[in-house]
Amino acid sequence: MGQGKALLRLENITKTFSRGTKDEVVALNRVELLASPRDYVTIIGSNGAGKTTMLNIIAGVFPPEKGGRVFVDDVDITDWKEHRRAAYVGRVYQDPNVGTAARLTIEENLAIAVSRGKSRGFRGALTKMRRALFRDALARLGLGLEDRLTAPVGTLSSGQRQALALVMVTVSKPALLLLDEHTANLDPRTAETVLRLTDMIVEKENMTTLMVTHNMDMALGYGNRLLMMHKGRIVVDIGEEKKQNLTIEDLVAAFQGAVGERLTDESIMLGGVESAHTKRG
Repeated sequence: MGQGKALLRLENITKTFSRGTKDEVVALNRVELLASPRDYVTIIGSNGAGKTTMLNIIAGVFPPEKGGRVFVDDVDITDWKEHRRAAYVGRVYQDPNVGTAARLTIEENLAIAVSRGKSRGFRGALTKMRRALFRDALARLGLGLEDRLTAPVGTLSSGQRQALALVMVTVSKPALLLLDEHTANLDPRTAETVLRLTDMIVEKENMTTLMVTHNMDMALGYGNRLLMMHKGRIVVDIGEEKKQNLTIEDLVAAFQGAVGERLTDESIMLGGVESAHTKRG
């Protein structure tokens, strides 16, 4: 992480589910994290490591336990509801159907998105100026969506819908972008396209980004920093210089050195998206 103030700061973040029952799970265990402006952090870990729970805490889906604090751009948002955080935090989900409204048109979805976290409502949002803004944002995708503003979103393919979701969460320029395994439900070719578009948008908007993935290849191929989570803790934190030449074998060794046990989830070591190699090389 570079010098200067943190764009995102997590302090003493703990989250326990089903506390006091036989099903009790400590999803996050005193997590501390600082992310600088323009950091692009990839986050890897097995199922249950705490990756999505950490994003949920940041997004305001539920609060951390007492003593935990969340700061974005030096603003304490710990007690803010999810809808209020939308002005600061944008999120793209694993399912392309989440975050977009199938029955509304592309331009209606974008009009709602650009007003997130603001007091003004949806009425009168589709102005000539905004339509021009939407066309410009969509044209950069290279998918032809700028010529389909009045098409219902439900008529789009999964890849087109996920690309639209990316535009929707970034068009209002939030301080922080959360990507929650946003290519996991796409076929490899479509996933590669969405990752390329993600890279383009993140770079153009200078966005601080956290991208959760279940794939080491992708975690190594994207971003300037890599975190590895295990049992609710961040156990590996690798900066840009060391990350550039890191291999899967190096990452497995770092994990084993940090936790003192072997990595047993082989699925996260399998490369699922060829573009990760393309990005690195």
